[in-house]
Order: sequence, then C-alpha cells, then structure tokens
Amino acid sequence: MGLAARLGWRLLGALTVLWGIATLSFFAVRLIPGDPALAVLGGPGSNATAEAVEKVRGDYGFDRPLLVQYTMMLGRLVQLDLGESYRLHTPVIDHIAALFAPTLTVALLALVVAWVLTIPLCWWATRPARYGAIVADLIGMITSALPHFWLGAVGITLFVAVWKLPIVLASSRPEGLILPVLTLAIPLAGYLAQVTRDGMEDALDSQFVLAARARGESEWHVFTRHVLRHGIRPAIHLTGWAFGSLIGGAVVIEQMFARTGLGRSLIDAVTSRDVPLVTGVLMVVAVGYVLVTLVTELVEWTLYRNERPVRPNRKAVL
Repeated sequence: MGLAARLGWRLLGALTVLWGIATLSFFAVRLIPGDPALAVLGGPGSNATAEAVEKVRGDYGFDRPLLVQYTMMLGRLVQLDLGESYRLHTPVIDHIAALFAPTLTVALLALVVAWVLTIPLCWWATRPARYGAIVADLIGMITSALPHFWLGAVGITLFVAVWKLPIVLASSRPEGLILPVLTLAIPLAGYLAQVTRDGMEDALDSQFVLAARARGESEWHVFTRHVLRHGIRPAIHLTGWAFGSLIGGAVVIEQMFARTGLGRSLIDAVTSRDVPLVTGVLMVVAVGYVLVTLVTELVEWTLYRNERPVRPNRKAVL
C-alpha cells in the first residue's frame, strides 16, 4: 500500500476515533448524578434560585432532548468550536492552550528518557552472557508493570525523605520535572525494551549480521548499525500508543506532584460536570495522539519502505 493510501486510511480512522471520543465523553459526563445547570451556576452549594436554574437550562439547551444536545455538540466540534467552560466561564480553547504546554513537555521528555533507557537495556539483554540477559529481561518485565502512582510515591520518598535531594515539587523550574518524567519514563522503557528485544534477536541471527561480523566489525558497531535499526521497528510503530499512554499517565502525575496541566483540569472538569471542558481536553489529547501516530507511520514508512522483513538464518543458528 502506498503512502497516500495509508495516510488516507489513517485519517479516516482518526476521524472515527475523534467522533467516538466525543460521543463517549458527552454521554459519560451526562451519567454523573446532578443537574448540569447547577454546575454552570457554581455547583450545588451556590444557592441558586429556581428561576436562575431554569434560565440557565434554556440558555445552554439543557431543557432540550439529550439527542438534540448531542447533535448540537457535534455541530460545534465540526466548526472547531469547543464552547465555553461551565465552571470557568471562559472559552475552552483558551483554557486548554494555557495548560497544554506543561503536559506536553512532561510527556515528550518522558518519551525521550524512555528511549534513552531502552537502548542500554536492549544492549544488555542481547549480550552473549546468559545471566546479563536474564537480569535485563527481569528489569524490563518488572518496570513495565509498575503503576505510575506507586512509582511516584516511591520516588518522592527516596528523593526527598531518604536522600534529602533538593527536588522541588509543584515547581515549574527544570528540577521540578525530574520526578514526574522519571515516573512516566521508567515503565514505558521496560515495555519498549520487551517489544524491541524480539526484533533484535531475529536481527542477531540474520545473514547481514553474520556478514558484518565476518568483516571484523565490533559488536558495538554491529549492534548500533544493524541490530538496533531492525530491532526498534516494532517500538517505533508503537510510539503513537506510547505517547497516548504518557498523556493518560499525566492525569495521575499532575495530581501527585501538584503540577498544573490538562490532567488536573480534566479531573476538576469531570467532578464539576463541565461537559465542554471534558470534551475539549479529551479531543485535544486525541488529536495529539492521532498526529503522533501519523508522524510515526511516516517515519516508519520512510526508514523501512525499501527493506524486507528480517528472516533469521536458522541454519546458522542450528
């Protein structure tokens, strides 16, 4: 399939994903007990009069059938209008624009750090030493299963309480990114190492690696130039998913480390039944995920379009 056809199918799938997310977020928030009109007026404790509640219902269309409200919401999204936050009374797009950069910074740094940790772990796992490979596999399996909230709590305890390091929580300074980034990156690095190792093992048994060794190339040169290039292909394909998981993990991280961002804003919006803000945050995250996935597809197609799948040299292995 050509690049244009692949991108066309991906764009069609992306539109389907965005429609599904908008639909699920709309009806999921509506299932939360309470009157959305009260959310606009400041919540159940606002002591709003019945006349004020009825006026808000008419102004925001809450008195219309649910299907009509859903259609109106989709119509606004088609026009790229995310609406106005019920709780903040400001345009949703402006609120998201102010909080998008901190969340994106943490997610991108975590993705880079995860790849930096993955490469030496894969190098260790593919060495001839049996025990080194076993230990690397154990590290990959254990770290990939670590929950973010547990890892973050352990990190705070070690860095702040035990080691007395000057790690400042709830800070916008660079040192305030250390713990959140590591908390997100370590589990992802373990997962990427597990995904990458199978491809590297096949590459190690391939004919082109045997030919490189016959030419006298060093093991490090063989690994970086041949094995790594073919082994990381499955992990590159999963980079879009990884970015989405990091954005999802930011919800926990921002709450734990008291950081401003889309994660904390989403939790506040859900508890206050702020439908436009919930939908807006989810749609922006979904668009980011779709864009990263499309870029990943383009990078993978560019790097590997002229290459055939790696077939291990089974005779050499036997």
